[in-house]
Amino acid sequence: MRKLTLGSLFDGSGGFSLAGIICGIEPKWASEVEPFPIRVTSKRIPQMKHLGDISSINGAEIEPVDVITFGSPCTDLSIAGKRAGLDGSQSSLFYEAMRIIKEMRCKTNGEYPRYAVWENVCGAFSSNKGEDFKSVIEEFCKVKVEKVDIPKPDKWENAGEVLGDNYSIAWRVLDAQYWGVPQRRKRIFLVADFNGRSASEILFESESLRGHFTQSKKTGQETTGDTSKSARETSNICLNDQGGSRMDVTKGVTATLRAKSNHPPLVFDNHGRDARIKGPVDVAQTVVSLYGTGGNNQPFVLEKPRTFDIRLTSEGTVNVRANIYESDVSRTIDTSGNSPNSNQGGIAIVSSKDELRKGKQSTYSSSKNSHFTSAEKELASTLVATDYKDPPLVNVEDLIVRRLTPTECGRLQGFPDGWCDNLSEDNPSDEEINFWEKVWETHRQLISKNKRPKTRKQIIKWLSQPHSDTAEYKMWGNGVALPCVIYVLTGIAIQLNKD
Repeated sequence: MRKLTLGSLFDGSGGFSLAGIICGIEPKWASEVEPFPIRVTSKRIPQMKHLGDISSINGAEIEPVDVITFGSPCTDLSIAGKRAGLDGSQSSLFYEAMRIIKEMRCKTNGEYPRYAVWENVCGAFSSNKGEDFKSVIEEFCKVKVEKVDIPKPDKWENAGEVLGDNYSIAWRVLDAQYWGVPQRRKRIFLVADFNGRSASEILFESESLRGHFTQSKKTGQETTGDTSKSARETSNICLNDQGGSRMDVTKGVTATLRAKSNHPPLVFDNHGRDARIKGPVDVAQTVVSLYGTGGNNQPFVLEKPRTFDIRLTSEGTVNVRANIYESDVSRTIDTSGNSPNSNQGGIAIVSSKDELRKGKQSTYSSSKNSHFTSAEKELASTLVATDYKDPPLVNVEDLIVRRLTPTECGRLQGFPDGWCDNLSEDNPSDEEINFWEKVWETHRQLISKNKRPKTRKQIIKWLSQPHSDTAEYKMWGNGVALPCVIYVLTGIAIQLNKD
């Protein structure tokens, strides 16, 4: 078998590139403009070349590949968006991808790429009353024929195919929750075979008939081994804020991850087996190396409940000598300064195990504003207009509400833990700094509102600590569900090796 190759446009989290590696297809190059995802994939897949902005790529000049994959921006196609369609500033980049495919095939006399894979939101079916998806299909057909007119049905089905003269196009909606990850994520996957009629075989053939697909699927399951722990066992109920338009409540599966970093899904955690309390005991358990690493790996001591009034200095530091004393009443919270507890004093409460247990069967609501968090038993706090940003949280019985961590979001997309780890570079070379100067400048011109380019000093500082939760949440929300992509690319790999 010859070595199969892949090019990834709008590469994002590197889902198509990683799936290609798992399926035996080598990723040669990628196009992406967001600095953080580029940093991630440049670390995880260092052999893959980064080409930058898609509009500056000439398909005739880059290395030819067997497969070109792309999930063009869905902003203008999504039901949650403004529905500008393929004419929107973001979704119109779809045509740039098609241009690159045509340029490469022209340069290679129709040999490369043999296949193209397009992934997008289901809103593409209804965008512009169905005309946009019609245009998508016709653009793929025009790679082979100059003129084509695909009839538009009243409603596009979730699966279908187009057969032409020695080419084929098929599409199918895949929902990630049925492919090994507990996330309700429906996406259109369209496969174009420009030199044959295998598109429908790739998308619709049974998994059991896929030859080595079992092996590939096993690899994918190993990378997502902890997914069920993060969303099924420890989190039975999930709340997913869909940008203020609605709150999805799901059980055992999260709603679709979104790119809005300020709206990560909320989960109710019961922590099951790892939160057992033993005691009281007179002798401490064995000291282990896991102490202090979180996850209830550290013993604790419970004392008699006491309330302390903690007086802080104007700098916000504790005045230990004179201003900490036991009290039954908290002092007034002064919200005039930058910190609500910097002047009149805050309050810290320590409760016993018995006191903690008393609240297990109660329901509390939590409401936040810019100065404090209030908690009410069996009573919701006043609803405010900004609830779409920070909606009230409810703690039911012994469940603890919290946000999904970025690592758990990665698991919900089927990626291995550690995909965003070890990204720092303390001593970058001049070549690396020059590369990142171009990356950041491209991002500034296309996306950022910054008026000035980043300096070398700023780039060096960013490289020393490129990770942030905000950037990782955004990357996962824009990414693809890895198991679904593995299924599609496995079918392509089998067909290419057959031929």
